[in-house]
Amino acid sequence: MTEPSIPRRDFALLFTVLLVVAAGNTALQSVLPAIAREIHIPDMLVAIIFSFSALLWTFSAPYWARQSDIRGRKRLMLIGVAGFGVSMLGCAFVILAGLKGLLIPVVTFALFAGLRSLFGIFGSAANPASQAYVAARTEAHERTTALATLSSAFGLGTILGPAVAPFFVLGIFGLSGPLFAFAAIALVVLVTVRRLLPDDDPTNAPMVDPGGIHHGALSSMPTIGGSGTGASAVAADIGRRAALSWRDRRIFPLMAFGFAMGSIQAATGQALGFLIIDRLGGNAAEAQKFIGIALMAGAGATLLAQWGLIRMLRMSPGTLMRWGAGLAALGTFGIAMSSDYHGIVVAFALTSLGYGFARPGFTAGSSLLVEPHEQGAVAGAVTSVNGACFVLAPAVGIGLYQLAPSLPYWIGAALLVGALAYTLLNPVMRRDWDVMTDAQDDSLTP
Repeated sequence: MTEPSIPRRDFALLFTVLLVVAAGNTALQSVLPAIAREIHIPDMLVAIIFSFSALLWTFSAPYWARQSDIRGRKRLMLIGVAGFGVSMLGCAFVILAGLKGLLIPVVTFALFAGLRSLFGIFGSAANPASQAYVAARTEAHERTTALATLSSAFGLGTILGPAVAPFFVLGIFGLSGPLFAFAAIALVVLVTVRRLLPDDDPTNAPMVDPGGIHHGALSSMPTIGGSGTGASAVAADIGRRAALSWRDRRIFPLMAFGFAMGSIQAATGQALGFLIIDRLGGNAAEAQKFIGIALMAGAGATLLAQWGLIRMLRMSPGTLMRWGAGLAALGTFGIAMSSDYHGIVVAFALTSLGYGFARPGFTAGSSLLVEPHEQGAVAGAVTSVNGACFVLAPAVGIGLYQLAPSLPYWIGAALLVGALAYTLLNPVMRRDWDVMTDAQDDSLTP
């Protein structure tokens, strides 16, 4: 395997950006139920806050992705981290005031919802910009591995967030402590990325006057494999680049697959905690640690796929999506059939292993299907689809669970079998990805 085109330090910075955002959000989610009970905010209103934020994320991510192509990925990453930090800090102050009785519940809810919306609007810039930064600096044949490793930051964040949150519940801050802590961490990351990550702003591209004198930076838009991309042409094209819709015929089959997989994962995952509580006798307090163990097993399986197996097996995007859908279907079927806790944990780990394959396959495959100058736009489409999965699916999962505890898993397993069939029958999904990888590498060679 060739050495990655992107320096390790730069990749570590990008990884840290996504890790902190993921860990901060899962830390917030882990303490919010207790906060809601303390402040007397109904559970449904808490769900509405997160659904509305996910909706804003879905619509804003493509815009920021297009801006990353025009203004540079680093600049958009800074906007995303700043949006996350400001949102987290504002929410921390509002929650602290609510816990101290300085705000009535309805005011606390309104302010919290507004400040959380800042993350949905501005925080969504970090993800597509980071993906596009990596895609623009890696060869096509190594992009699947690079994007899988980058995506694993979210898996690691889902482990670290809930794990470290209790250590920040301290002193006068109480349950708002984790929010203050991650706001401070976001500030450190913001300063570090601004100082250390190389600039890729295409507006600083070299311009040549008739006398041949260069103006601006020599190279502000590093290329895949280090070859030239014509930065001045990119700069000249500012404002004229067309948006890339998720309905674009080149990527629509993968967008549909990603939306289906993400929605099933969101619906079945939302019901998992309730399923474990009921299987263990209905005591939520006693079941909490068992829920945590199950979630960590799932996150560990995802990391195994994205950090180990994908690198070891060198699987193409199509293979990843096929195996991902198949393993997720088997695991979801296992959850539906399980009558005890241990069976649920094993089946959930298998399900998570499948999603750990499918998501990088969907992400890398989408990247390979578009032109190099569209990498930011396709990353935005991927991020938008991922966000859309969490707008309605969690509520659907809970609704099905209330009808019958195993119902969301039976339906989810059936839909996943359909997704597997789709990967086998759709012409775009069945294409020769190795040939595409070689062709894209050749197109970038001067």
